[in-house]
Amino acid sequence: MTGNFDPHSLGQQGEHLAAEYLITKGYRIVERNYRARRNEIDIIALDRGTLCFIEVKTRGSLEKGHPIEAVTPQKQKEIIKAAKSYLLTLENREPDCRFDVIAVLSGPFDDMHPAVVSIEHFIDAFWEETR
Repeated sequence: MTGNFDPHSLGQQGEHLAAEYLITKGYRIVERNYRARRNEIDIIALDRGTLCFIEVKTRGSLEKGHPIEAVTPQKQKEIIKAAKSYLLTLENREPDCRFDVIAVLSGPFDDMHPAVVSIEHFIDAFWEETR
């Protein structure tokens, strides 16, 4: 990778691009970077009547695998915990919900911004295991 982007900056840029993408698809962004203790949800958005908890993973190459591979079962549990915390803040604590992942793959950098190669939206990418 060239340019001055560290992994944190790359992640922030990916989240910004993902939010723009969602808006073009008709989603309404409700909240970004929601924190519940040490767990975080990158984007919370409404898709018609469904509340979507969206994890964004951005990579500069496929060298370390596809971005979706970084949403491990442990990461999913952390997102689910944060989502439960968020739901407690709502009047309607049982809205229709789902968990999505947006994978952003960026290409070579210039001095300011990465070039986006692809944005993939995995709708209903994982679920809470109930046993």
